[in-house]
Amino acid sequence: MLALSRASASFSRAGRASSRMLRLPRSLPAVPRPSHCRGMASSSSHTAEAHPPTPALHPALISLLDDLDQLSPHFLLDPGQVEILSTPSEFYATLKSKILASKRHIFLATLYIGRTEHDLIDTLRRALRENSDLQVHLLTDALRGTREAPNASCASLMASLAADYPDRVHVRLFHTPKLRGLAKAVTPVRLNEGWGLQHMKLYGFDDDIILSGANLSEDYFTNRQDRYYLFHSAEVTAYYRRIFDVVSSVSYRLHPDSSVPCQFRLSWPNEPSSAPEPTKHPNSFCRAATALIAPLLCPPTTTLPSSATSLASQVTQTIFYPVSQLTPILTPNTSTEAPAIERLLNVLADPDHFSWMFTAGYFNLHPLYRSKLLESNPESGVIITAAPEANGFYQSAGVSKYLPPAYTALAHDFVKDVASRKKSSAIKLLEWQNGVLNQPGGWTYHAKGIWITPPAESTPCITVIGSSNFTRRSHTMDLESNGIIVTVDEVLRQNMAIETTNLKKFTRVMEEIDFHAENRKVGAGVKMALAVLGLAL
Repeated sequence: MLALSRASASFSRAGRASSRMLRLPRSLPAVPRPSHCRGMASSSSHTAEAHPPTPALHPALISLLDDLDQLSPHFLLDPGQVEILSTPSEFYATLKSKILASKRHIFLATLYIGRTEHDLIDTLRRALRENSDLQVHLLTDALRGTREAPNASCASLMASLAADYPDRVHVRLFHTPKLRGLAKAVTPVRLNEGWGLQHMKLYGFDDDIILSGANLSEDYFTNRQDRYYLFHSAEVTAYYRRIFDVVSSVSYRLHPDSSVPCQFRLSWPNEPSSAPEPTKHPNSFCRAATALIAPLLCPPTTTLPSSATSLASQVTQTIFYPVSQLTPILTPNTSTEAPAIERLLNVLADPDHFSWMFTAGYFNLHPLYRSKLLESNPESGVIITAAPEANGFYQSAGVSKYLPPAYTALAHDFVKDVASRKKSSAIKLLEWQNGVLNQPGGWTYHAKGIWITPPAESTPCITVIGSSNFTRRSHTMDLESNGIIVTVDEVLRQNMAIETTNLKKFTRVMEEIDFHAENRKVGAGVKMALAVLGLAL
């Protein structure tokens, strides 16, 4: 195992000799402990011996870790506990191998399972058949999961598995409290998910978990590029299992029912601890859901070593912060993702020139994040987004066909703003394209994340992994769950750098002139698309 003096040297290899590295940490606004967290027990029992803080950490990172400690629990990970997967096929192969190796429980939270994913369901069926102790828990979105009913749907596919193992397969479908009454009655099923979705992607197997932005359907297993981090950690897995269980407890229960055309029915759980039904009593539902889930988002109240101190350990070289955005079910909203990402992006304003990379398949940045990227002072700043031909809405029906050019218009505006700030040499926007959607060999792009590299270094030390698209919608309408990794583990840093290189493979730099090409002209329908963009993803 690498000693910390080597593992963390990359933080300051060039900067250690600089007097700037020795200045006091920049003062960031204090992050008060939320009132609902006071007195709460720790959601992590992973502790470490205290060691003197390492001077190798840049002061801005020390301040960042102190702030994150006030927002979220943290978990200490050793080398080898984080594995980065690269391709859709590797993701699917790992998913199936983990299913078949599971002995106790599997829990899968996703937006939807593709209605024809019989191979995945058969893999779960085989695991249940071969291990009588195995329990399987599935959580999807109710609106997306039942959209095709009474035809074959995600819900009917899950019902077929539950019918075979009624005591060992447990299926829940989350329904947003924002869609109810007249709005629910008149909104077409193809548009109703604009009111909000269960968007978390948590794939847990005994003591391992995959965090991703990928759903469970054929394109995500074959030709839709995303990101996938596999954590070999019982503590991290158990934490997300608690998040999963709470959201499941405030979701509809699915029952197989061969007597109806759709092959399933939904019921609201009537356990004493369950919340009121969201479509009938939304305010009471949110209050009950908040009481259940808010304590899990808090940092522990027990005294643990600070994150900066923890990174000085000879063993622990990685800090992991789980952050979630659960705005639709929290009152008051005590979500942790938005404030954590804001603190993270504050680092980019440091005069020492941190480098960064940001990616989102849909270029519709939250205004605050957009402004912080534009205000950053990077040695190198890179944004990767999907070309129109790699966008999942390319040549789709209805108003959604206008979304790819709408994203192009937003990307063009960003490039113009970069130029107006005279930062075009430092901040670049790249478009990803590997073939053309709906043509042989065509891929789509769905990756999202953030990477931050210390001054004068070549490998990232921070990344954000998870389901969020970093849009206004992500923060207001959907359930999102993510994680922030801060590491001095050189092997993990190298793997993170390889990941960024792989994501750049099918990209080209977009200059201002590129947006004036004939195929980039924006039609009248784009204004309509921009108006609904936050509700259409």
